[in-house]
Amino acid sequence: MKDYEINDETLAIIPDDIWNSIVVEDNCDYEVSRKPIDIVDYSCKYFGSSYDGRKVGSKDVLNSSYKLPIVVEDTRNLVFFPTTSPLDEDCSWISLKNIKEYRRIDDLNTEVEFKNGKIITVGISYNSFNNQVLRASRLESILRNRREKAEKTN
Repeated sequence: MKDYEINDETLAIIPDDIWNSIVVEDNCDYEVSRKPIDIVDYSCKYFGSSYDGRKVGSKDVLNSSYKLPIVVEDTRNLVFFPTTSPLDEDCSWISLKNIKEYRRIDDLNTEVEFKNGKIITVGISYNSFNNQVLRASRLESILRNRREKAEKTN
């Protein structure tokens, strides 16, 4: 599969090798012939923006510039965050809304359990993963509050 749009069932996008990714969904996994960052960019474009545009928006909202979470599509609350710098070959992307819980495995790895019971291990420390969850949650919360405020004034 070459093209893939992130959707409600997308749990994670994990690099398989330098050119391919494994997309983890609720009921199956797909091998996609694109890097994780390219899948995120393609999905942002599919929904009318781009990774760079979404990154600028996240940067302004969070007043931050490193490992930014991205709103791939806002009406369905598709917020994803990277586990490392998005340009790193080993960067995975995780769906915020599908996380049930996460646990420390060791100093360098975290186990993520999704709402459907699927479990993956990502190469990121528990503290860094927790920080990414908090940043993504903050982004989602600020944008939701802005939408609600705008709806009240209209």
